[in-house]
Amino acid sequence: MAEQKVLKIGVIAGDGIGPEIVREARKVLDCTARKCGFDIEYTDLLMGGASIDVYGIPLTDETIEKAKESGAVLMGSIGGDAATSPWYKLPPEKRPEAGLLKIRKSLGLYANLRPAYLYPELAASCPLASQDGGRSFDLIIVRELTGGLYFGARHTEVVDGLRTATDTMTYNEAEIRRIARTAFETARKRRGHVTSVDKANVLDTSRLWRAVVEETAQEYPDVTLSHMLVDNCAMQLVKNPEQFDVIVTENMFGDILSDEASMITGSIGMLSSASLNETSFGLYEPSHGSAPDIAGKDLANPIATILSAAMMLRYSFNLEEAADCIEEAVRRTLQNGYRTKDLIPAEAGDLKCCSCSEMGSVICGYI
Repeated sequence: MAEQKVLKIGVIAGDGIGPEIVREARKVLDCTARKCGFDIEYTDLLMGGASIDVYGIPLTDETIEKAKESGAVLMGSIGGDAATSPWYKLPPEKRPEAGLLKIRKSLGLYANLRPAYLYPELAASCPLASQDGGRSFDLIIVRELTGGLYFGARHTEVVDGLRTATDTMTYNEAEIRRIARTAFETARKRRGHVTSVDKANVLDTSRLWRAVVEETAQEYPDVTLSHMLVDNCAMQLVKNPEQFDVIVTENMFGDILSDEASMITGSIGMLSSASLNETSFGLYEPSHGSAPDIAGKDLANPIATILSAAMMLRYSFNLEEAADCIEEAVRRTLQNGYRTKDLIPAEAGDLKCCSCSEMGSVICGYI
């Protein structure tokens, strides 16, 4: 008998609701492994506030090395309440989110993929007004993740007696071409349309971005390219998200637009995310934050984390059937009326309200 495949997965439970949603994702992964015939070897890692509490810093070099030894990393959420948590009394470079930026750079995670799909069963939870009897959109945002404003030089100084802060946005053509190719390759597997989002009417970085994306498009004659300014894209996501297939954009624009896209799916608790490097390695996490106000109450929606685990099986371990199995189980769960609290509209009808742990168990039941 052939030896079963063993997946080596690093796990960063993180802060706030992170441990709760990761627990449910692991439950679903274990159930899928039993059905599809593979084994999983987990390595627990500390990052963010949880790491600060133990080591005094949000990410250690040892954690980075252990992450590199894994085939992929599954992550919950990082951070806490900035108004009350002692983590936010520390210098910026020692706060939880600094660990997230560091691990992205250390692991070369330059491409962030965030699908936004409106399940028909969640149409009532979509905050957009219905159009012609309903909405139906399926898009993916490809965000450049290791360049731009978040990684540029920054400083605060006193100029003419006034405190003055400077953040620098920098991109080179290699960084832009790399993420553009990811977007075009993604579009080839979907509906063949890339919308490149920039602010080329104002920013030099955006003008270079647009030029390099147009050059790269010549390598993909089977994919249609269009350009859109970021402010218009923000409006179009609300007005007509159905027009989009693949959106590619720089780091800060992608951060904002992908959060907007998550809400038009019905809840930010539905949006999965994959951050990939140039190999098969990736870090997989939900797009939402740590939600400290509901942490420990078993109220969080684990579906985004569970769908992120499905992306991990597909992109890092090439287990398409197993990924499909999880995604189909999520669809059947929603079709049969199971919802966490964030997915229940004012007129709930016959919907079944689930806790975080109950949702994970229900999804396992459909695998």
